[in-house]
Amino acid sequence: MIFSFISQNWIEITAVIFAILYLALAVKQNILCWVAGIISAVLYFFIMRKAGLYMEANLQIYYVVMGFYGWSQWSKSASNQKIFVVNTWSKSQHLVAISIILVLSLLSGLVLKSYTDAALPFFDALVTWGAVVATYMVAKQLLENWIYWLVIDSISIVLFIARDLWLTAFLFLVYIVIIYFGYQSWSKIRNNIHA
Repeated sequence: MIFSFISQNWIEITAVIFAILYLALAVKQNILCWVAGIISAVLYFFIMRKAGLYMEANLQIYYVVMGFYGWSQWSKSASNQKIFVVNTWSKSQHLVAISIILVLSLLSGLVLKSYTDAALPFFDALVTWGAVVATYMVAKQLLENWIYWLVIDSISIVLFIARDLWLTAFLFLVYIVIIYFGYQSWSKIRNNIHA
């Protein structure tokens, strides 16, 4: 039974492993997180298309591009400084980011609902656009990325359960635990630098 499950779900299992590795390495500020993220995104592209989550599938393409962008940003940061610098955004920057997420989610959800057979178009759009912004925030080493991910991943769990992607839903539950440690770790770095 276990061998049957593994043989039927090996792509999702592999994607989950690399996704956890990505987040664990990001918590530790290890640049190799971007490599793990790229591998996971390539695998998840196929998983999400098969599940009818088209925005999530396209998000994986973005993750691959952001993997290379994040690598370059963290490489620059590492070569210019000896320490990992954690930045923050102002309230107005957050207001702009959240407004963009909500407007693009509504528009994308309407398009998906009208012109595709997408499953849960508004949830799909919301977690996708939220993830676009949060991934950019990780690349820019912004502390608040962890808070954005907490909200996005909580919604994603419901989305993935609705599409019978139980391993991926479990992955996002693990993410929520790791997010706590990521936020604590990055907060400590920021507090030590500004102390």
